[in-house]
Amino acid sequence: MTAAPPLAPKEYASDQEVRWCPGCGDYAILKAVQKVLSELGAPREKTVFVSGIGCSSRFPYYLSTYGFHTIHGRAPAVATGVKLTNPELDVWVVTGDGDGLSIGGNHLLHVLRRNVDLQLLLFNNEIYGLTKGQASPTSRKGTRSPSTPRGSIDPPVLPSAFALGTGARFVARTIDTLMPHLIEVLKRARAHRGASFVEIFQNCVVFNDAVFEDFTAKENAADAQLHVQHGRPMLFGKEKNRGLRLRPNTLDLEVVTLGENGIGLDDLLVHDQTNRCLAMLLAGLAPPAFPMALGVLYDNPAPTYDQAMYAQIEEEKAAGRGDLEVLLRQSNTWTVG
Repeated sequence: MTAAPPLAPKEYASDQEVRWCPGCGDYAILKAVQKVLSELGAPREKTVFVSGIGCSSRFPYYLSTYGFHTIHGRAPAVATGVKLTNPELDVWVVTGDGDGLSIGGNHLLHVLRRNVDLQLLLFNNEIYGLTKGQASPTSRKGTRSPSTPRGSIDPPVLPSAFALGTGARFVARTIDTLMPHLIEVLKRARAHRGASFVEIFQNCVVFNDAVFEDFTAKENAADAQLHVQHGRPMLFGKEKNRGLRLRPNTLDLEVVTLGENGIGLDDLLVHDQTNRCLAMLLAGLAPPAFPMALGVLYDNPAPTYDQAMYAQIEEEKAAGRGDLEVLLRQSNTWTVG
């Protein structure tokens, strides 16, 4: 037998017409995912995409893999069932800031803390796109929308900080238009064993256009994006002469310029992707005071839920406690006449 030749990205595309608004960031993410699957040689018959409700949740229709378009917020629960039933499957969850952090917040919390071996992609456009532009859990204060005509008064959820707070073992951020960066982050998420959470800043051209321009526009990117890499100093800026350090005698971050006040490269923070506290600090940064931290904020593997579950089952079998009939009839039972 000879190995099947690798599939091209287009061979991961389904025969369905892709229907998002012209200019939507979802197109770029779809292309990136297809390219990642191709470069990794992912078997289509062992790959599953599970989505909830929203614009992003059309994803399973557009890939020639297995897929489930489920109900609002419940994609993590369905994906957990798929993975536990067949651990050999490569399971991806596609959700949005509304689907994943509002009605689905509880499900997202538990799939991350349990560390089920899934890739969870959260498209964050800070608005409800499919239902016509209402404020979402990630919308900034002051956002005017049909549901907040005078401006939102809610403090927004920070998706990456939320994921870290639940105990997620892999948390990363990227942007829909940064194709090479997006692809690399998706590959890192796929390589991680356990729940991988990736927040993707995604532009909604109709209801929240240019909301991320403060750090995504070409003229702003160099000075407003910090691309973190494990073991490297946190440098950014057009001249690569700005960086982050801890403010003396505090646990607060500050932006400094190399050469000013005797600041040198050794004074800057070095990224440690295994440090959850550092990752939480990075997740809270935002322009204009700070750059937006992008890349793998946290990667610290731990045993997965599916591994632990199957190990427990084998342990019970080895101890002679694997008989379901016996389990059902032990302890207090009643006969109904």
